[in-house]
Amino acid sequence: MNIPKVIVIGAGLSGLTCGYLLQKKGIHITLLEANTRIGGRIETRKGSTDATVEMGATWFSKLHPNLFQLLDELELGYFKQHTQGISLFETMSFVPPQKFEISEFEEPSFRIEGGTQKLIEKLAERIGHENIKTQTKVNAVNEVENQMEVLDQNGTAYIADCVITTLPPNLMANTLSFSPPLPENLVNLAKKTHTWMGESIKFAVEYASPFWKENNFSGTLFSQASIITEMYDHSTFDNTGYALKGFLNGATNLLSVEERKTKVISQLKKLFGSDAENFVAYHEKVWRNEPLTFSNYEHLVMAHQNNGHQLYQNSFLNNKLYISGSETATQHPGYMEGAIIAAKNIASQFS
Repeated sequence: MNIPKVIVIGAGLSGLTCGYLLQKKGIHITLLEANTRIGGRIETRKGSTDATVEMGATWFSKLHPNLFQLLDELELGYFKQHTQGISLFETMSFVPPQKFEISEFEEPSFRIEGGTQKLIEKLAERIGHENIKTQTKVNAVNEVENQMEVLDQNGTAYIADCVITTLPPNLMANTLSFSPPLPENLVNLAKKTHTWMGESIKFAVEYASPFWKENNFSGTLFSQASIITEMYDHSTFDNTGYALKGFLNGATNLLSVEERKTKVISQLKKLFGSDAENFVAYHEKVWRNEPLTFSNYEHLVMAHQNNGHQLYQNSFLNNKLYISGSETATQHPGYMEGAIIAAKNIASQFS
């Protein structure tokens, strides 16, 4: 009996989950990842202290049962996001921030113990690192007789029965060539599909101690007035590493790293006092500058536009090409939950 062979393009959460689910069905899996690392839009950095800082996907909630199920199956722990204490809301730069407290009865968000990368590492471990090839950028996907041929940047050919691409659709449409060509309506749709987190700038400021919690601040901030637009406490689950982490105004991608860093520390000092200046390290990720994630749009594309579109649920090239990835999910597109739902949808179509 011939074991079916499937190539998965992209070793982010959706690609790895596809590989994991298909491998459990006895299907031979090869994942091809262009980057030097796996994880896609999940990237956990280890700080110079015990802090782990997320530059990508971070939070989830009870609205995300598929993620909880996968975490339990992989025996990974999770913990509630810290929200106790005074939270801040800046409406204008020239007035003091409003203070409020988040109710203990509000539905909590959760984070993965040890960092979101633990989920990526565990999936890779289950799949087998020998089945994952990094620094392998796919350029072309061709239907050759009754099989699929995938060509990488070096011209190396990989042969399989089926191919699953998990690239953000716009990136797929702009960087991969297909023979025979994909249907025109699919290509047009992909180029008008929003790439989740594409315009986001994530940042974290690492500290030796959680001075904000010691002063009864939660670390939660919402601002309409400064460079930091949203921020939360980012202490580790065991309280051995400390950071504040959140999002910067997307328009500040035009500034240099140092300019953004200076503005961030200035805002934190204004809110929390001189303790904010005594930071260990500043971390950031401008996702717009990641060519293996984000590709500029040819048209005006609104947030979440065409995410979860019905066309992505179809197979192509005589049922030998499937499109997965968080943007294609019919529920919670863009979230980790969406990435898993999309992967489950694809895996269910293989016997």
